[in-house]
Amino acid sequence: MKKFVLDEIDHQILDILIENARTPFTDIAKKLLVSAGTIHVRVKKMEDEGIIQGSTLTLDYEKMGYSFIAHVGVYLEKTSMTQHVIDNLRHIPNVTVAYVTAGKYNIFCKVRAKDTNDAKDIIYQIDEIHGVSRTETMISLEESINDKKRMMHAIFQDF
Repeated sequence: MKKFVLDEIDHQILDILIENARTPFTDIAKKLLVSAGTIHVRVKKMEDEGIIQGSTLTLDYEKMGYSFIAHVGVYLEKTSMTQHVIDNLRHIPNVTVAYVTAGKYNIFCKVRAKDTNDAKDIIYQIDEIHGVSRTETMISLEESINDKKRMMHAIFQDF
């Protein structure tokens, strides 16, 4: 499979869209001194190649009362229970991210809660899933890095 090659204009388009996916193509075109049609064609091509996959909306959960973040390592009774446990985690809306991992935990989750009592209830729900033998919880004190651009810039430096 041939690797899709991105140029500097594509890089700049991605840079702007990562910052705000709702930026109008006309604004991007003005900033990059190209036509809006050029932006449209390039974005469409990156979508067709699977480089751009949809667009996302970022919510400020703290402003909605969900400022407590915990990371929960899940130990399973048997690794063959992985998919069953993942399927059950999908039914707990406060589990916002779950990774199947190698190492200490079988599954590693990010949980958003209102406070410690809310987090406790969510962790108890996880503990009750058939196949979970136990959990370990780490409380997030601060999100120090959440940068969507650094990796993209590093990739472009490799070209």
